[in-house]
Amino acid sequence: MTGAASASFTADDYKARMERAARQAADAGLAGLLVAPGPDLVWLTGYTPTAVTERLTLLVLAPGRDPVLVVPTLEAPDAERALGVSALTLRDWTDGKDPYAATAALLDADGRFGVSDNAWAMHLLGLQRTLPGTSYASLTEALPMLRAVKDAAELELLAAAGAAADAAFEEMRRVAFAGRRESDVAADLAGLLRRFGHSQVDFTIVASGPNGANPHHEVGDRVIERGDMVVLDFGGLRDGYGSDTSRTVHVGEPTDEERRVHDLVREAQEAGFRAVRPGAACQEVDRAARAVIADAGYGEYFIHRTGHGIGVTTHEPPYMIEGEEQPLVPGMCFSVEPGVYLPGRFGVRIEDIVTVTEDGGRRLNNTAREMVIVD
Repeated sequence: MTGAASASFTADDYKARMERAARQAADAGLAGLLVAPGPDLVWLTGYTPTAVTERLTLLVLAPGRDPVLVVPTLEAPDAERALGVSALTLRDWTDGKDPYAATAALLDADGRFGVSDNAWAMHLLGLQRTLPGTSYASLTEALPMLRAVKDAAELELLAAAGAAADAAFEEMRRVAFAGRRESDVAADLAGLLRRFGHSQVDFTIVASGPNGANPHHEVGDRVIERGDMVVLDFGGLRDGYGSDTSRTVHVGEPTDEERRVHDLVREAQEAGFRAVRPGAACQEVDRAARAVIADAGYGEYFIHRTGHGIGVTTHEPPYMIEGEEQPLVPGMCFSVEPGVYLPGRFGVRIEDIVTVTEDGGRRLNNTAREMVIVD
């Protein structure tokens, strides 16, 4: 299996990605990139190993050289079926041989390399023992924007994932909440995501009442009551690309304060969205959303960044946070998700995925942001 999204891309797409990655590595002063199984390898080659084991699989990208994918011999037939393999050399190794020696022959013995974040420590240490003059940096540190700018096909897949998440929320508005456990409602939500085309559900946060004050609440057995505010945050992968959206609903009629806080978060989310434009720094999105909440006296209760990138994973660079001066570029996709969390009482979060356009931003989630009343 080479990844559900692979049918949307051609061998030329993967070739162009590998070439671009090698150029960016050179621009960053790196001797090359070492990419282990995971989202970077899927994005660059279309290849997903059927199982990630202790056997070394590694894509080697170096400026001025053809890409090489080092794989165990028993996995070579699967690798050969990946769309991107036509643009690289496949080098297999058999059990009993030293895969690090085979890989070392492809590397500058004194080079500094970018390494995918999820590479196994045992493999990196094996390369270091074989080539003690080499040094390494994580790809998030060395090339944080490697996958950040999406092409037209990727944007189409992200929009479809967002639309599927929206469809799931529209169905959730009709689901009974009162008298049911959070875990039961979360199961409904996961089932709807799969019904609308998600192959992978990464998270279904259902945080009711005081649990809503914890942004990453783990779904539990709390029984949802009438009068509860309920934060719903859910997403996963559809055709290899991510969805992530949040809406906060109320079981029965809310109090004036609950409405006021919900309206405040909606205004902050709108301010963050309106700050999206090419050339603006990521931190400007965070500042715009945060200022609305701080000016209303709730600044200390907005306790996380305003957003994160999304693509073949549901969390990736860039990040919308103070201090991030990376300029926004058309094709970038990220969440805008301010929140207010009142300990022991309730929380509110509203989240859309947004893509940068030539003259601003476009939302990939379009369900109601106003207060939704559920039963």
